[in-house]
Amino acid sequence: MLFVFLVFAGCASLVYQTRDWETLYGPAAPKPRLLTEEEAGQEHRQNKVSFYRDVKPILDSRCVVCHGCYDAPCQLKLGSIEGIDRGASKNKVYDFARLKAAAPTRLYIDAKDTAGWRQKGFYPVLNERLDSAEANLENSMLAQLIRLKRSHPQPVSGKLDENFDLEFGRTLQCPSMDELPKFQHEHPQWGMPYAMPGLSQKEEITLLQWLREGAKAEPLPPLPNRSAAAVDKWERYFNGPTPKQKLVSRYIYEHLFIGHLHFQGHPGQEFFRLVRSLTPPGRPIEEIRTVRPYDDPGPVFYYRLRPVTETVVDKIHFAYELSDRKMERYDELFFEPDYPVTGLPSYRPEVAANPFRAFIELPLESKYRFLLDDAEYFVNGFIKGPVCRGEIATESIRDQFWVVFTQPGHFSPKKVAEALAKNNQLLGLPGEEGDRIGLLGWAKYDAFGKEYLRKKDAFINLLLAKDQGFGLPNIWDGDGDNTNAALTIFRHFDSATVTRGLIGATPLTAWVIDYPIFERLHYLLVAGFNVYGTAGHQLASRTYMDLLRQDGEDNFLRFMPAMQRQTIYDSWYLGRNGLRTADALFSIGHETRIRFRTTEYQKEFFDQVRDRLGKAAGPLDAMNDCRQEDCVRPGTTPRQHQVDRELRRLARLQGLELGALPEMSLLRVKTGEPEEDLVYTLLVDKAYSNLSKLIREGSSRLPEKDKLTVVPGFVGSYPNFFFSVEKERLGEFVDAIRTARSQADLEALYSRFGIRRTHPDLWRQSDWFNQQHEKYRGLQAGLLDLSRYENL
Repeated sequence: MLFVFLVFAGCASLVYQTRDWETLYGPAAPKPRLLTEEEAGQEHRQNKVSFYRDVKPILDSRCVVCHGCYDAPCQLKLGSIEGIDRGASKNKVYDFARLKAAAPTRLYIDAKDTAGWRQKGFYPVLNERLDSAEANLENSMLAQLIRLKRSHPQPVSGKLDENFDLEFGRTLQCPSMDELPKFQHEHPQWGMPYAMPGLSQKEEITLLQWLREGAKAEPLPPLPNRSAAAVDKWERYFNGPTPKQKLVSRYIYEHLFIGHLHFQGHPGQEFFRLVRSLTPPGRPIEEIRTVRPYDDPGPVFYYRLRPVTETVVDKIHFAYELSDRKMERYDELFFEPDYPVTGLPSYRPEVAANPFRAFIELPLESKYRFLLDDAEYFVNGFIKGPVCRGEIATESIRDQFWVVFTQPGHFSPKKVAEALAKNNQLLGLPGEEGDRIGLLGWAKYDAFGKEYLRKKDAFINLLLAKDQGFGLPNIWDGDGDNTNAALTIFRHFDSATVTRGLIGATPLTAWVIDYPIFERLHYLLVAGFNVYGTAGHQLASRTYMDLLRQDGEDNFLRFMPAMQRQTIYDSWYLGRNGLRTADALFSIGHETRIRFRTTEYQKEFFDQVRDRLGKAAGPLDAMNDCRQEDCVRPGTTPRQHQVDRELRRLARLQGLELGALPEMSLLRVKTGEPEEDLVYTLLVDKAYSNLSKLIREGSSRLPEKDKLTVVPGFVGSYPNFFFSVEKERLGEFVDAIRTARSQADLEALYSRFGIRRTHPDLWRQSDWFNQQHEKYRGLQAGLLDLSRYENL
């Protein structure tokens, strides 16, 4: 036995033997990857592979679709030369059990160069030894994983077998070059792209040739004069010298820091981040490396606009437009009103993390209107902003619900401002304690939040006249034409999407958001959230989110008939034993001013809200809420009308009839003319008995009450599956979904109409959907992510 063991161990060591890279190719050290203008010109004359012209389009469409955010496997971000050169790491960003905060590893921020990333534990995927064609391939992790895929191609039909680990929370391998032999032996099918069709021969040749030539990138061109002038104008605006200008700029920065800023009318792919820099305008940016935007930046800093140079991926992309009109609007909101600024707020956490203390001197209505003007952008931040996995926000929300807002100034702004100032301690958020908060730290803020709800209810009862409750004038009307006034939120497991307008059938629940809710959502989930934070920080954020949801739902219930509010609330939270939120509070002593004619209270309420908003409500949803025998979407062709009619049948499916569909899939309807093909998003809205228990959500699922929303165009960043169906076969497609029960039924559905992970056409379909996404959503579109693509 000992002999057999020794022989086996010896064979294994030969199989896994690591090459002596230093003897072969010399010592390792980061290499310069950016060419000078002169070097780039010389490489062009030598007809060498260009990174931006030849390589980046391949990486974007085949690699960045999974390697583009914090959730990129092994933190390997392939959307820029800096990310590729940084390499990979075995450290996890998403760790919901850690007791000590992790050191941030934000590309472009937390290390100045590749050597800095090596000190933080990142290891290369490019050759960093002898610069030779042989070493550049043999000592490159990228090259070896591409070759591994070529040597072991995956099947071209059917479902991938159990050799592929596609679980959402799977343990990643993240091998270094020394560990590669063992990885190749144990997982020969795990070449790149992982669990997807391999690259075409042309794509593979291009990438390998670029690697062979040393993996260099030409410099980016300087900003166009027009863009440079816009940057200079806005940097001067944000760095105004007076106390009022400094306070306003701080407020704006803390709300815009996470998004992609775009100058109206400029090229569609030109975006910037608003950052704090040690250097003034006109000099290279040295971004200050604080974890949160309200952390102390030091005594001297400047607001700067930093160009976004990595590939724009949809899961973290939400654009905010800057323009002359926007600057005028800031002046109207913050500089035309007459109010004193007696001093700048401290950066101490107990002040800086609480916007009701830090910005107490800014006019309440100005702050609220600033948020309302671009409500879709700010609500997107709660879901897309600081994370790529949004469980903290999404575990607390329904799969589909509507949001409207309270009318600014409808109640006495002075009394409201005084009440908020008096109770600003109760409006404190877990971010005040940062990553020092323990596992039980949530209880303090839970108590604050519940006490605030009680005081708010009492305040409303005092403010309202006797027998005069909430009515339509309390709903923001979008100032006549602002379509941010009504939003729909769709949840897709750990991500969600915000869309303008009231999309889908009338939902089970809705939120009416007021200024304190809006501001706390931002400082809980965006400004104050640290993706590298502790379990205590994440737990406190999760529990407080329950209170914010309840606050928005309580506001909504105040518009329902007084004697029906408790009944409606109870229907949302079945099995109430174990609920951790406060008792429902919705001013029961004040009857609504909404006049109802039926018992379909939510539906009637939103019908009246639509009338109040007018254009600001957006068009009626003719796909999911058709109230006549046949509905026609405005601006559609007879062909689209015909397709809509078939898909309206699909939208009526419910419960177990939807078992064949993943949460979010994209449907391509083939018309016979490829340029006229149509796109629809199919969204399964999962039903739950309640969302207010800190337990696994599967235990509260009600699949028999699931519904489907069909949306022309795109909703969501993470398609779980692609379907491609000829227009003439749509009826067959709908029937196949409706009747699919057995494994044989599902196999027939996916093989006839689906684009599986093994499908040879998957990449071409992915390219088509991304092209259409940009066409449909323009400035707001980024690359769709395939990391959640299911193995059906």
